[in-house]
Amino acid sequence: MDAQFDASSAGRVSRLEVLEGPTGRRQRSEAERAQIAAESFRPGVSVSEVARRYGATRSQVYDWRRRLKDGRLALAGGVAAMPAFAEVMVTPAVVADTGLPRPAAIEIDIAGTIIRVPAGVDADDLSRVIRAVRKASAE
Repeated sequence: MDAQFDASSAGRVSRLEVLEGPTGRRQRSEAERAQIAAESFRPGVSVSEVARRYGATRSQVYDWRRRLKDGRLALAGGVAAMPAFAEVMVTPAVVADTGLPRPAAIEIDIAGTIIRVPAGVDADDLSRVIRAVRKASAE
C-alpha cells in the first residue's frame, strides 16, 4: 500500500494507524431507525444494550423512540410490528350463580392495578384511555 504524507521537517511521526472499514457517520434508513426503536420497547430490554448492539448512542435511540411514538417514524410492518405492552389473557366470562355468559369486558393490569373496561364502550373512548395509559407509563 503506497501512501504520501505531508509533514513538517521539524516533526517526526513515530506511529501511524490505518483504520479500515466504514468510518464517519452511519447513514441509517428511517425503517432501520424505527426497527431499532421498536426493539428497545420490548420488555426487559435495556436502551443502552440496544444502542451498543447497533453502534448507536443512547440519546439517538431515545430520540428514535420519541419519534416512533409521535408517528414521525413508521415501522415497516405498521403498528402491528410494534411490540406488545400488555399480556392478554382470555378467560370464560360466566356469571357464577346463573351459568349464563356475562357481557364481555376488558381488564388491563398495569403494575398490579386492574382497570376494567366494560362491554360496549365506545372505540374512540377506549383508544383515548389506552393512549393515556401508554403516556403515563412512559413518564
